[in-house]
Amino acid sequence: MCGIIGCAGRGDETLDVLLDGLEGLEYRGYDSAGVALSNGSLSVCKREGEIRRLQQAVTGDLVGPVGIGHTRWSTHGPPSDANAHPHTDCAGDVAVVHNGIVENYADLRAELADRGHDFDSDTDTEVVPHLIEEELADGATFEEAFRAAVARLEGSYALAAVSSGSEAILATRHDSPLVVGVGDDAAYIASDVPAFLDYTDRVVYLEDGEFARLESGSWTVSDADGRLLDKSVSRVEWDAEETAKSGYDHYMLKEIHEQPRALRKCLRGRVDELTGAVDVEALDGLNPSSVQFVACGTSYHAALHGASALREAGVHAQAFLASEYATAPAPVTDDTLVVGITQSGETADTLSALREARKRGVETLAMTNVVGSTAARECDRALFIRAGPEIGVAATKTFSSQVVAANLLSASLAPQSDAREVVEALRDLPGQVQEVLDSSRAERVAEQFLDSEGYFFVGRGYHHPVALEGALKLKEITYKHAEGFPAGELKHGPLALVTEETPVFALVTGNGTEATKTVGNVKEVEARDAPVVTVTDGVSDVERYADAVLEIPETHPRVAPVLANVQLQLVAYHVAKKLGRSIDKPRNLAKSVTVE
Repeated sequence: MCGIIGCAGRGDETLDVLLDGLEGLEYRGYDSAGVALSNGSLSVCKREGEIRRLQQAVTGDLVGPVGIGHTRWSTHGPPSDANAHPHTDCAGDVAVVHNGIVENYADLRAELADRGHDFDSDTDTEVVPHLIEEELADGATFEEAFRAAVARLEGSYALAAVSSGSEAILATRHDSPLVVGVGDDAAYIASDVPAFLDYTDRVVYLEDGEFARLESGSWTVSDADGRLLDKSVSRVEWDAEETAKSGYDHYMLKEIHEQPRALRKCLRGRVDELTGAVDVEALDGLNPSSVQFVACGTSYHAALHGASALREAGVHAQAFLASEYATAPAPVTDDTLVVGITQSGETADTLSALREARKRGVETLAMTNVVGSTAARECDRALFIRAGPEIGVAATKTFSSQVVAANLLSASLAPQSDAREVVEALRDLPGQVQEVLDSSRAERVAEQFLDSEGYFFVGRGYHHPVALEGALKLKEITYKHAEGFPAGELKHGPLALVTEETPVFALVTGNGTEATKTVGNVKEVEARDAPVVTVTDGVSDVERYADAVLEIPETHPRVAPVLANVQLQLVAYHVAKKLGRSIDKPRNLAKSVTVE
């Protein structure tokens, strides 16, 4: 969940490249940050806290033709200067940055300490430079020492290292992402593309067990035995402007407002409005008897929507939390399809679940935002949601695109009587999202209920996942207590928590059975003097029982949740802003969760 950046070939600009890269990776971790540059000797600077503290601390002494940097999300040891990366050996001649977890670090640390090595941090990472140090002392080259140290490690890792005696960066990965950036006169290494997107859009994705060597203007990739590999260079479709704030106060607000464009990109070339047919090349020939979704967090809520859509179409479908599926997988048959929904394509729990599915011989599909990600490469198929880069830690536009992609999957796998109506609704969705953005009263609602003790979100059917997502978004960025429930479950326990200080957000659209029953649940809340906020298209007349109303356009039941969710995203954003929270970088969270 941390961020790595490395640069070789930029001369006196190396430090600036590293600091810029760390800013581009800060969504992956912001407990601490540091850099190390090699120039005959090793120079290291690191600080607890956000990148700006490191930027204030660096001096003109930090120069060198190669360097590495890191922004941390803590796993072993609290945030501190000592626990910040890079970590060095006893002599200060080797520096290492690391994402992941070294599972056998305690044994290695004890072994090294017995041989006289001193440790300055609580981290698992610090054993790595000391292992390299021992190999160098025995006469190994830097690359030989690096490979020997890596061979001792158990667990997950993306590693990059520099040495005072070398003008090379060495890097490798196992279950944690690393990508090489290929510039005209320089080479880069990073855990994610935004770190070097200002400098190049040409990339090489490393696979598990591969090693990269970067020097001024050159790069090579080899296997575990040292054999050079012929790796293809890909071009990233994102541009640097897409990863900028573009005048918005926060990335999250920018990405909320990018949803109309993201949805158009998700749909482009995939639907036929005349026939209602869906044509997605990645789904050609799929005919599973059952579908199992695996996902985490916001992506799990999209998985719940997808499973409901497939069940409605007559396909047996379930959604599982990936962290649970990986250790207790559900029964499968030969024609089961396992779909992993992961924005980054690097979510460790989801990758583990997908790998478990592949071990059991079933077909896998990655529904992801990132071309070239581990999930996209390892799965049999990949359905890209095309949302573009999302920097804010709290997912917004990617959830909307995942829900739309799940509807495309459902329509592709099973014939549906209302296919044309769904496609028409999807066609209109980007414009309707824009309508919500232009007219939302979410800021007023946020002000009205800012000082509440807690917040509850309820919905039935397709609105249940959005109730869960609305609560998640609020708790992520406001640090307020929030819970989401199926509306019918209110009377089975949660009503005990409902008071005048706990507003209930009720999602009600249409006038069918689900809407009628949810209106009944709203009355239960009203009878207990709790304030009610309805998110509604006005068809059910639920607003007569509401203290505040957030309106959405009328549309198909499978599409309405996207519109309702936009309103809840805006509520969460404005509550967090009024409370002065760190919206793009909420405490204890990171964007790409690459540890289990």
